[in-house]
Amino acid sequence: MNRVAIICVDDEEIILSSLEKQLKRGLSQDYDIELASSGNAALLLCAELEAEGIDIAVVISDQIMPGMSGDEFLIRLHAIYPKTLKILLTGHAGADSVGNIVNAAALYRYVSKPWDETDLILTVKEALRRYEQEQQLTKQNIVLKQTSKLLKQSNHKVSQSLKLLLAIFEATGDGILVLDDRDEVIIFNQKFAALWQIKPSVIEGNSQYILGLISTRLNEPNIFKIIFNQTFDSSKKELLKLNNGTILESFFQTQKLEGKLVGRVWGFRDVTVREREKTLFKHKSQHDTVTELPKRNILTCQLSEAIASAQKNSHLLAVMFVGLERFKVINDTLGHQAGDLLLKQFVKRLKDCLREDNNVIARWGNNEFTLLLPKVHDLDEVSAVAEQILTALKSPFSIENQFFYITTSIGIATYPEHGTDAETLLKNADTAVSQAQKLSRHNYQYYDSTFSSKTHKLLTLDNLLHSALAKKEFVLYYQPIVDLQTNKIAKMEALLRWQNPQFGLISPSIFIPLAEENGSIVAIGEWVLETACAQNKVWQKMGLDPVKISVNLSVRQFQQQNLVCAIANILKQTQLNPKYLELEITESITMQNTESTKAILAQLNKMGVFLSMDDFGTGYSSLSYLKQFPFHTLKIDRAFVKDLHCNSQDLAIVKAVIALGKGLNLNIVAEGVETEELRDLLKNLGCEYIQGYLYSKPVPAADATKLLRQHYFN
Repeated sequence: MNRVAIICVDDEEIILSSLEKQLKRGLSQDYDIELASSGNAALLLCAELEAEGIDIAVVISDQIMPGMSGDEFLIRLHAIYPKTLKILLTGHAGADSVGNIVNAAALYRYVSKPWDETDLILTVKEALRRYEQEQQLTKQNIVLKQTSKLLKQSNHKVSQSLKLLLAIFEATGDGILVLDDRDEVIIFNQKFAALWQIKPSVIEGNSQYILGLISTRLNEPNIFKIIFNQTFDSSKKELLKLNNGTILESFFQTQKLEGKLVGRVWGFRDVTVREREKTLFKHKSQHDTVTELPKRNILTCQLSEAIASAQKNSHLLAVMFVGLERFKVINDTLGHQAGDLLLKQFVKRLKDCLREDNNVIARWGNNEFTLLLPKVHDLDEVSAVAEQILTALKSPFSIENQFFYITTSIGIATYPEHGTDAETLLKNADTAVSQAQKLSRHNYQYYDSTFSSKTHKLLTLDNLLHSALAKKEFVLYYQPIVDLQTNKIAKMEALLRWQNPQFGLISPSIFIPLAEENGSIVAIGEWVLETACAQNKVWQKMGLDPVKISVNLSVRQFQQQNLVCAIANILKQTQLNPKYLELEITESITMQNTESTKAILAQLNKMGVFLSMDDFGTGYSSLSYLKQFPFHTLKIDRAFVKDLHCNSQDLAIVKAVIALGKGLNLNIVAEGVETEELRDLLKNLGCEYIQGYLYSKPVPAADATKLLRQHYFN
């Protein structure tokens, strides 16, 4: 058997190299991969290979090449080697150039740049199969011609030739059925009987019954009837799916004698493996590899179909964007394997909340998922689903023997109120997620068109922030932290406020995230620390009982290389004893760079500064991480405190945090206490300190001084 070659032609060496690697990786070693940098070089190479007895099965050529273009080269190649299959590989083919090749019958396939490796390999494999089939047909034609000649010479030779022909007929890998002009069976091979699972004895002389039996073997019997009734030649190949899972590729050709139809030849090939591979490749390209959820293009198509149905039947539909918050921190800190486990658990909980079969979940981005509720009766039904999701995600996730609390934000857009096409609904649901993230953690929001004006305001505030410190627009408010046993003020937390001439008193929940993003939080944070320490020193000089001043450190501040030195300098300048300063740090800060965080906190602890973990319970809440750091205090986030008397889950979490704090010899502070009922409940649970409107809202320094003078609350 002759060796077979595949020639790649391109004037760019990097593309030739890429083609060679992909073909060698995707094909067996039975083929020689040859390279040429121009059309002329390729023609010379073809002549050399032909002289060596090597068959040229496939030529893959670029279109735009100096000297001789791809279409000119392929047309010239076709004139010399008509049996070689030609594939044009280009990103700049015009209609004229492609038309020239097609008119010259020189083009087998057209593949666009940049190409998909899987599609290219499948195309080349299909071309090689076709080349081999045509080679077999050529051999068969030679045999037939020889047989015809032998028939004329002698009856004996005719008999021998017929036997040879029948042997070839039986040896082919395709199932063959030959019918006459009345659709009566003339001949068939054993492969045909095997493919259709029909006994050969049944086939002979029972044409209509056999054709009916073939139909019953198919998933869709009517398809074969339509194909069978065709009376014209067609190069189109039809796929037939059998009841047993087999997939056959069918093709036929009419047989004419002197222009008159004398019969038809049907061929059937088992392409089950090939089609399953294509289906698998398609599934992988359209689905996320981690969660197995469909990607955004699938959901977008399904959303368009759902909108058409909603328009036709006059019902509502909803699109939800669900954002998984702080996922990047977990991914970067614990690794992608832990991140993937979290995603799978997250998706399972989402699926459990969507009981309807027609509801769709897709992975929209790295940490964002899209839900489609194609048919809902009212907004209450949509809100119920959102609340169910938030409840389901409130419980901790177990990853590698550690527990993590994850918050999420949900944005909702409904048809037809928030949009009547897929693009608008998706855009508005995405905007609604941003609204939810801006308002608070772990909540859902419907799209609000006024959010655009709010966004414009945020842009204005972002610009004003850069000059606010120089213009002395910032002011500190103070809120007492009270000892539950003595009702005395144990600490004062310094809270930043922005008094802007244009917008008035701006909430820190609005401007602090902006300052984090634009970097101004570093300078602002230093001012807060210096001002708070100086104020505490003033209170001590006034003869008031000494208390700790509690100051929040931002993520950006903590990332500064000179943080410890800056804090030491401020304490020195204000002459405040370090034991009267407490720094509050969020869980997310400790998780970003564990070793660096441990080193910084150790230095601060050695200096005598007290350390508090803020908002404990809303993030990772990992015991193994917590015990590595020299914290003195845990602050329970107000999200777990506000519904403590009526929410069993919050009660269980607070109990666990208090027990954890006592086990690690940490002080516990509960934030957001507004009623005596909550105070008494926390006291009974063993909480030592509370902070909230029950005692005082954040107040200016003068009012804070009055509170310190009275020193305790009745």
